[in-house]
Amino acid sequence: MFVLPKLSVNGDRLNEHIDRLAKVGRQPSGSICRLAFTSEILQARYLIQQWMNEAGMVTRTDAAGNLIGTYEGKVKGAPVLATGSHIDTVPSGGRFDGVLGVLAGIEVARSLHANDVRLNHPIEVIAFTDEENTMIGCQAMAGTVLADQPERYRAVNGQSIQDCLDMIGGNWDTILTARRSRADMAAFVELHVEQGAVLERSKMEIGVVQGVVGIRRKAITIVGEANHAGTTPMDMRRDAMVAAAHVVLAVQQMALRMPTQPVATVGYLTVQPNAVNIVPGRVELSVDIRDLSKECLDTMVQQLEVELQAIATQTDTQIETRPLLCVEPTLAADAVQDAIASVCTDLGLSQCSMPSRAGHDALEIGRITDMGMIFVPSQAGVSHSEEEYTSPEQCTQGANVLLHTLIKLDELYSAN
Repeated sequence: MFVLPKLSVNGDRLNEHIDRLAKVGRQPSGSICRLAFTSEILQARYLIQQWMNEAGMVTRTDAAGNLIGTYEGKVKGAPVLATGSHIDTVPSGGRFDGVLGVLAGIEVARSLHANDVRLNHPIEVIAFTDEENTMIGCQAMAGTVLADQPERYRAVNGQSIQDCLDMIGGNWDTILTARRSRADMAAFVELHVEQGAVLERSKMEIGVVQGVVGIRRKAITIVGEANHAGTTPMDMRRDAMVAAAHVVLAVQQMALRMPTQPVATVGYLTVQPNAVNIVPGRVELSVDIRDLSKECLDTMVQQLEVELQAIATQTDTQIETRPLLCVEPTLAADAVQDAIASVCTDLGLSQCSMPSRAGHDALEIGRITDMGMIFVPSQAGVSHSEEEYTSPEQCTQGANVLLHTLIKLDELYSAN
């Protein structure tokens, strides 16, 4: 049973704002298309800034285009307790992904302001730039942005990052000034919809996130020999598709063997010549490996290379790999996890610990300060779709956990 605390967010207003923001970029299908660096994102940022101001916050935009609202604290010069997420979407996105974390952060500040409460630390709410594509906002803030490679950060429509940042008040030439550190950010807590079905299936109300997984992604090319499907005997074939089938199963078994319960996926596959009566001569595929443990990721990559060599020998094919992505995991700070769990107990909300297997702004921000994440359920685990749904009650519960987690962290960091 959810216990409503004396100090709580205005759930009706929170959910009304979610509905209002969902109108910006709404498509006939009901999905939301609000890509970064578009007129739709400018409309959304205008609303966010307006709501930040109404919550008693002072707003600014940094060089990476991050929109930041600050609710001042009592102790001059104290580092901020930060929260937030993103308001951009994928081309056919849902109404809660990212948005909940930003709007809940604003409601936290608004609740404090309405009750004339100021914490020792300032509260900072951040709407990060372009999480769904380049992640430039959180990378710039974490100091991991590739400042000498602007071509890496082109928008979905091909626009240069220089022009994109100019559009929203940022500045590529001064991008390094967006960097933050533990000295000015004591901790960062991100509220987010789970985008999976673990909470719903386990009938848990809150997920206490252990960390955001790292990713190793490889492109694999298998070269055999294309030949006539009718006249080539089975024992004389160099079938690239058979080799690919072995790879798919090897990837699955490799993940199942690991004690940390990583996930590994072959999600992309092309076949040449791709004809019904020709033995496939070439297959290209991708492997995506995710886990909280860097050691596990490194071990799986090594095991994959060994498996590929064996499969190449067994199938008389040539197999080559090329790295596509290497993202290191970020663990949530124990103190932040403990604070979230304690708040759930205080509020009478069921909880479980779980990893985030999707990337979030917290992945990068956790490299520079104590980080934590709060998950609320996603109906049927659906996300990046018009079917994405988290109930108004669940959104409100998550926002109240965020509010009281920040209050608890304010006490914790003030004592240290």
